[in-house]
Amino acid sequence: MTPRVGVAVAGCGEWGRNHVRVLAGMPGANLLHVADPGAARRDVAAGLAPHARVSDDLGPALADPRVQAVVIASPSPTHAPLARAALAAGKHVLVEKPLAPSVAEAEDLAARAQRARRVLAVGHLLLHHPAVRHLRGLVARGALGRVHYLYAQRTNLGRIRSDESALWSLGPHDVSVMAHLLDAWPEEVAAHGAAYVQPEREDVVFLTLRFPAGVLAHVHLSWLDPHKVRRLTLVGARRMAVFDDMEPAEKIRIHDKGPVPREPGSFAESLAVRFGETRIPRIAATEPLREELRAFLRAAARGTPLAVGGADEGVRVVRVLAAADRSLRAGGRAVRV
Repeated sequence: MTPRVGVAVAGCGEWGRNHVRVLAGMPGANLLHVADPGAARRDVAAGLAPHARVSDDLGPALADPRVQAVVIASPSPTHAPLARAALAAGKHVLVEKPLAPSVAEAEDLAARAQRARRVLAVGHLLLHHPAVRHLRGLVARGALGRVHYLYAQRTNLGRIRSDESALWSLGPHDVSVMAHLLDAWPEEVAAHGAAYVQPEREDVVFLTLRFPAGVLAHVHLSWLDPHKVRRLTLVGARRMAVFDDMEPAEKIRIHDKGPVPREPGSFAESLAVRFGETRIPRIAATEPLREELRAFLRAAARGTPLAVGGADEGVRVVRVLAAADRSLRAGGRAVRV
């Protein structure tokens, strides 16, 4: 049986409070500390985790020898400095996405974790989603045929962040998922976007990624949109699949349809289209955050590497985002990753 891991959480804001909630009731975790500079957020933490010490600073948690792992769910500009401090204190670390605001800082964190022989995980939440696991299986066993292209929409009229753009806030989700499904990383990116609400912080971005073997991908990111959409579509040579995370139950639809090649000598002027059945697989209703934290704590307790969401993936996602940022500044010119 895996022993309970002493844990601290940095940040109890909109997403951090979910980490606190899950860890407070997780059998494999002993939530000892929650740190947040905001008094109202500390009150929330005290209500969710009454047995944890709640303070305005992470220092007491880093000095506590009972704390083996730290979850960093604070604002993104604080991710890298807090992760450095936690690794220096000998703790295993899970950092919410993005791992760092630059490639140099992300690579530095990965190197520090390797030297310290500590687990460094990144909060690429959707890699732990049961629907994404199902899609990965479909692609791996060729159920869709060769994947031609895929595209994602992640839009909402949501909270507009002042500390990062829509690319850096929303983009890690789809970049990490696409790379995971294809088992490959983009070689080239191009991005167009605009900052309508505040200067130099794009609130809408259209991102194009070119993967090996000619696979094309597109991502529409926006927090200035009338529709809340969380959808990913894969178009394969044999079948097509749609993952709609806004659907309460029917998360995935697999469409058995596609073009039919002309027969040699045919007078047909265009390809015929094959329409088969649409299948809706049953997807387990498990909470991705719980699965992510369970995998992190298991790796921390056993000293084993993570299957998904590790430091290498975190660094690679930052490299893609940084290349997309360079493309934005260059008016959409394609940039090698």
